[in-house]
Amino acid sequence: MNLGLYPYFRPISSEQDTEVIIDGKKMLMLGSNSYLGLTNDARVKKAAADAVMKFGTGCAGSRFLNGTLSIHEELEERLAALVGKESALLFSTGFMVNQGVISALVGPHDYIITDKLDHASIVDGARLAFGRRIKYEHNDMAGLEKKVQALPEDSGKLIAVDGVFSMDGDIADIPRLVEIAEASGALLMVDEAHSIGVLGKHGEGSTAHFGMSDRVQLIMGTFSKSLAAIGGFVASDKDMIHYLRHNARALMFSASPPPAMVAAVMAALDIMEKEPERLERLWHNTKRMENGLKEMGFQTGASETPILPVEIGDYMKTFEYCKKLNDNGVFVNPVVPPAVQPDQSLIRVSLMATHTDKQIDRALEIFERIGREMGLLS
Repeated sequence: MNLGLYPYFRPISSEQDTEVIIDGKKMLMLGSNSYLGLTNDARVKKAAADAVMKFGTGCAGSRFLNGTLSIHEELEERLAALVGKESALLFSTGFMVNQGVISALVGPHDYIITDKLDHASIVDGARLAFGRRIKYEHNDMAGLEKKVQALPEDSGKLIAVDGVFSMDGDIADIPRLVEIAEASGALLMVDEAHSIGVLGKHGEGSTAHFGMSDRVQLIMGTFSKSLAAIGGFVASDKDMIHYLRHNARALMFSASPPPAMVAAVMAALDIMEKEPERLERLWHNTKRMENGLKEMGFQTGASETPILPVEIGDYMKTFEYCKKLNDNGVFVNPVVPPAVQPDQSLIRVSLMATHTDKQIDRALEIFERIGREMGLLS
């Protein structure tokens, strides 16, 4: 911080769009999870405003008591249909979905099995559960299978995994996960936070991308990425959702998602379904940025999505590069230990469907110029 390299809590004084205002200066946003670029869409904003006028600004209670509105149930039906499940349940944040679902399902004699790179919300959900947590190396299906086979045959088992990993941008091996879960009698829960609006023919997520939605027992997602709001949901069969309604403490004892957010998500779903070209544009932008970075000599790891981890390695060089990109009008996010190994620090770049070719090319020029100045590129 004393070196002037602190890159966190940077206050933005404009809408979350392809360009933002920080300290009175316009910057190109390459650090947002708004993959479909809907956070500033006029239709989404109008839906949120209309909901406030009809329902007010909040629900003044939990879903369990007085906080369930007709639009909550309408959105639950739409989300269940989106991911191919019988029923769905809304939570106030995606973090709370994973906390609430995992802690409600995994009992004292059960096991929760997680990927080493799963999101913190899965990790914390496992910590809250009374069962034992088992970790396997990232995307190591052979290792997972071995660990699951070593567990008591009659024990309850839940495998929880990110569909798209939020820092590395790679996709979970859903087909193999399904095989392992079915062979061991485990439930499989897939976190679609970074894959809804990104993967699948219509943005349904990673399970739909692999055609596995009917063989994954629990599908969760968030609204704070592609769906332009805040909140989350879990979808499953009716019996599972009924159980979670009455046992997930993160739902029962938290305030209900406000009307504006619920209406914003429904508007975003409308746009995602009616404008498939938006998804096509997101992938066009991703390939343009990825190809440009690789051509200049950067490595982007195993990424298969609009999350591009630009590998730097050294901790301080990563902060310095982030600061110089920031000073030159490009907003990106540094990822350093403990989020990654000590010698694997990186710059996380993420694309939006609304970025233009001109904006991407301008970013690439700045990436290359500063990269060469710092000796990051040969």
